[in-house]
Amino acid sequence: MAQTITIPEELFERLERTARALHAPVDEVARRALAAGLPPGVQDVPEECRAELQALDEYTDEALWAIWRSRPGSEQVARHAALLGKRTAGELTPAEQMELTRLREEADRLLLRRAQAAALLRWRGHAGPITSSGHQTEPG
Repeated sequence: MAQTITIPEELFERLERTARALHAPVDEVARRALAAGLPPGVQDVPEECRAELQALDEYTDEALWAIWRSRPGSEQVARHAALLGKRTAGELTPAEQMELTRLREEADRLLLRRAQAAALLRWRGHAGPITSSGHQTEPG
């Protein structure tokens, strides 16, 4: 469904110049600029994670920082490592395989949440959460 929006003349002129340089229609350049400039979408993540990640759009910056700082518990990490060791040794029971799968899925969900929180924080104008040197930055 096509919608009409009003943008300042200076932005439209920039779109026109860019469109001429690319030999592309202005509306295509505008769509690409909007897609690149909006917070990241969640269309490429598993369906079962989309609603949770989309909800992060409504979170405050403080809540997003809390998600970024979240890490799995040390017991969970230790158990995951132990199960991986048992799998490598060929000693994993079916119940342990299910547990390992669950722990992996939880870790993946946490990673996705942290990545989305980081992207939203950057889009909202924060310098971090990760600098080019790899150090975590937070509001001062």
